[in-house]
Amino acid sequence: MAKTPAAVVVAGDREVRVSSPDRVIYEATDRTPQLSKLQVCQFFATVGEALMTAIGDRPTAMERWPDGWRQGMRLATGPQDREGDGFYQKRLPRGAPDFVETVNVTFPSGRTADELCPSEPAALVWAAQMGALTFHPWPVRRPDVDHPDELRIDLDPQPGTGFADAQRVADLARELLVELGLKGYPKTSGNRGIHIYVRIRPSFSFEDLRHAAIGFGRELERRDDGVTTAWWKEERGERIFIDFNQNNRDRTIASAWSLRARPGGPVSTPMTWQQLAEVTDPRDFNLTTIPDYLADGDPWADMVDQAYDLEPLLQLWETLPGSELNFPPDYPKMPGEPPRVQPSKKVAAHWDESGNRLA
Repeated sequence: MAKTPAAVVVAGDREVRVSSPDRVIYEATDRTPQLSKLQVCQFFATVGEALMTAIGDRPTAMERWPDGWRQGMRLATGPQDREGDGFYQKRLPRGAPDFVETVNVTFPSGRTADELCPSEPAALVWAAQMGALTFHPWPVRRPDVDHPDELRIDLDPQPGTGFADAQRVADLARELLVELGLKGYPKTSGNRGIHIYVRIRPSFSFEDLRHAAIGFGRELERRDDGVTTAWWKEERGERIFIDFNQNNRDRTIASAWSLRARPGGPVSTPMTWQQLAEVTDPRDFNLTTIPDYLADGDPWADMVDQAYDLEPLLQLWETLPGSELNFPPDYPKMPGEPPRVQPSKKVAAHWDESGNRLA
């Protein structure tokens, strides 16, 4: 069979070449037809301007699935995992077009990389041509990549809970943000969760950002016993976990308007609070339905005009009971951090008062 010739997708003022345009990226479901690589690239051209509002000029990792996504496929756990079907690309691959820009970032390990920094929609279409389905931007913008301008509240349903539980907690979060004089912008995660973004002044550190998320989560816990900030899964129960560690350096979540590696090509979809309250199934928002949805306007269009002070949330961190919480396992041991051992496996006699393992 003859190879299908390359196609061209127009994004802004550029034409982007798409090889293997008929490659199947998503198989058909009861909601969506089979979706091709060309359709994925056209999708990102369609949402390009709105996506630039969300991630423009941000260091952005690409979640790439070069052969498409199927049930049972697995995302690689790290650079040494050669068996994954998909992987995170943090360093821009060689051979990228000149219009695809980068910015240098420093990881917690101290290593650096030149990461994709989208400056126009064509860069996103090029990434899709390279197999990217999901974009994972940092909460910073160049040229200042050490001071976040975005707080991200990740409402993560634990086993026994679902999207409806996340909706209830999201409304509680909305009320709390209003009380604190802040405006939050919600979106579906593309799965069962909900993300809430708050644009802030870029004058705080990543440590401040993480502590603000912990303080906010603790206040939600105080108000609702269906919420938890417990880092260890065995302690979370059937509650909505506030994943505060998503606000660390080099920790990212799927961007607004990103596709997700799940059946039917679901999209992490920005919404107004009223729209979010009316959602019955987040899978309704997918590659085939989002163009019409976005035609009614970008619910996050005015986000660019916001820049709040983080102090009200840092006050919650300072005043509510509780101490430092665990960092991700790939981070260096941090000051004041509790022992990195599951509570059920911890033997008190093996640890000192500072959380250090005794010899």
